Amino acid sequence: MSMSVGKARQVICPACRELCDFASANRWRPFCSARCAGVDLGAWASEGYRVAAPPSSEDAPGVAADEPKH
Repeated sequence: MSMSVGKARQVICPACRELCDFASANRWRPFCSARCAGVDLGAWASEGYRVAAPPSSEDAPGVAADEPKH
């Protein structure tokens, strides 16, 4: 097998939208910097990212978690 030595693949940073190298030399990949990686982590921690789903019965208002369901 031969390894191709060439330019690193360029990707768009998910946080700032700048081009950056997607290579092992970029320790923050797919982000361009520690700052962008931190911004993304902060968005996850503050629940800035959400997955759309219909509300479940556990999310219904006025129903305590330990009440039996009938």
